[in-house]
Amino acid sequence: MGKMRKRRLSFYKQDRLIEHFVSGSTARTVAALVGVNKTTAAYFYHRLREIIVFKIEQESDEFFDGEIEVDESYFGGKRKGQRGRGAAGKVPVFGLLKRGGKVYTKVIADASSATLYPIIKQKVVPDSIVYSDCWRGYNVLDVSDFKHLRINHSKLFADKKNHINGIENFWNQAKRHLRKFNGVPKAHFGLFLKECEWRFNNSDPLAQLLQLRQWVREYLR
Repeated sequence: MGKMRKRRLSFYKQDRLIEHFVSGSTARTVAALVGVNKTTAAYFYHRLREIIVFKIEQESDEFFDGEIEVDESYFGGKRKGQRGRGAAGKVPVFGLLKRGGKVYTKVIADASSATLYPIIKQKVVPDSIVYSDCWRGYNVLDVSDFKHLRINHSKLFADKKNHINGIENFWNQAKRHLRKFNGVPKAHFGLFLKECEWRFNNSDPLAQLLQLRQWVREYLR
């Protein structure tokens, strides 16, 4: 993570920008409130997301065990896309959620088993219970090192513990957050997705604020 070449913002304004970032304000809104150029605010926000991704990737060797929910979703686009190949120009993403714990997300090329299974195998401890829906991309889990339980949404949405409500709740939260931005450039979508992952895994706003302040002192000042 490189330093900013030149500090154009006072420490006070940087701190105000961090506070508004944590609160979920857009760069356009925060520019007006803090009194900085919209481009400056957008760039500072971009740098915050880069730092978040950098710090998350430093912890990328963390494994998930116990009860794990897996699901893929699609972001962007004007209309509801079909599942799997050709999802109406949307960005396909994959997520794993440890019940009572963290979520892990990744932008994927497609939702085939050849794409999904290596991610699951890399992140999930063998003999864990993996819950998924009936998408064919998860068929490979039936003959894997995991105990695989499927949820059939068409028959029963949630049967006691047999559900993927946790990861679906994360997708809903992420999509609500991203709607504020009226379209995220595909080139930067991965940064926004990891920001949503970080917010979910560190849900206390004060903890988010203190963490970002520390990271900004470390990388942007």
